[in-house]
Amino acid sequence: MRDVIAELETWWRAGVPVAVGSVVGTWSSSPRQPGAAMVVGPDDSVVGSVSGGCVEGAVFELAVAARDDGAPVLQRYGVSDDDAFAVGLTCGGIIDIFVERIDQQSFPELGDIAQDIREGRPVAVATLISDVEGGTRTGRRLVLRDGGTSGSLGSERLDDAVRDDLVGMLEQGRTGIVHYGPDGERRGDDIAVFVAAYAPRPRMIVFGAIDFAAAVARIGSFLGYHVTVCDARPTFTTAKRFPEADQVVVQWPHRYLQAEHEAGRVDARTVVCVLTHDPKFDVPLLELALRLPLGYLGAMGSRRTNDDRLDRLRELGLTEEELQRLHAPIGLDVGARTPEETAVSVAAEITQVRWGGTGAQLRAVSGPIHHHAEATV
Repeated sequence: MRDVIAELETWWRAGVPVAVGSVVGTWSSSPRQPGAAMVVGPDDSVVGSVSGGCVEGAVFELAVAARDDGAPVLQRYGVSDDDAFAVGLTCGGIIDIFVERIDQQSFPELGDIAQDIREGRPVAVATLISDVEGGTRTGRRLVLRDGGTSGSLGSERLDDAVRDDLVGMLEQGRTGIVHYGPDGERRGDDIAVFVAAYAPRPRMIVFGAIDFAAAVARIGSFLGYHVTVCDARPTFTTAKRFPEADQVVVQWPHRYLQAEHEAGRVDARTVVCVLTHDPKFDVPLLELALRLPLGYLGAMGSRRTNDDRLDRLRELGLTEEELQRLHAPIGLDVGARTPEETAVSVAAEITQVRWGGTGAQLRAVSGPIHHHAEATV
């Protein structure tokens, strides 16, 4: 919902009902991930996407009906469903779409949630998308923000069970479906609750105030990271040189990373790109970084530079297992030469590490195109 929250909030504040279709479940080669959303406004205008174009027409019709009569619906499109081919889902995947009416009465917390998302505060929304047969609770919500909850899914015991899962999923930044018994029983699967977790943006910390860093910062911002550029040289480390970065910090790299770690601002989703290729900066920084629970750690440099760097790190006591976590030379082999091409190479490797891809050309591998391993970055 992040991509459509601005337009959705505008209509909500105007007091007019709209409909939202959200991807809540995907299997195999589905084109969008859970959380992707499409809004149909009061004038039938459309914002966002749930399938990259495959089933938008069918979802639009469901959304218009839900907006006008208020009845939510959970619809599945898949390779085994003839309707999927009729509406265009020919990619071979399966996608579950939950369509609901949104207005101030049905979703009173939306304004606060939108503000939380804009300002980077963690918030999670649990929506009951499938109830026991004949149930009337479908579409009810439980919202976790500011450490407390509001709303209800219709049962105190169910609320308690979902609240516990909301805390854990928000901490991990994980969005998806959780199943329960009718009254919140952990072993049951009678009902389905979709949890949308809006954790703060993951961090990308780029060390080295060089032209390659500007390109990496730009593509990191495009990918949705909160980007920090850090270097110890104030002449080169300026906001003007890195307009795409959220922060530009003048500090010795290892000291900055240590302080951020101690402050709890470095976690398993954090991406670190070391582009200085200068031993006096690289070695103390990598000695620390290789012992932190980072999502990705890459370092720029030639083969000779990298071999020398690894020898220095071994002398400092780093084990071969620890050194295996270092992606160096940084990036995938795409023949990159310019800073912009190199940034694409780095971004491709970060994505590959995040989702468990092979890094090979898709035409050279078989199996699903979209990997569904648990994201770590």
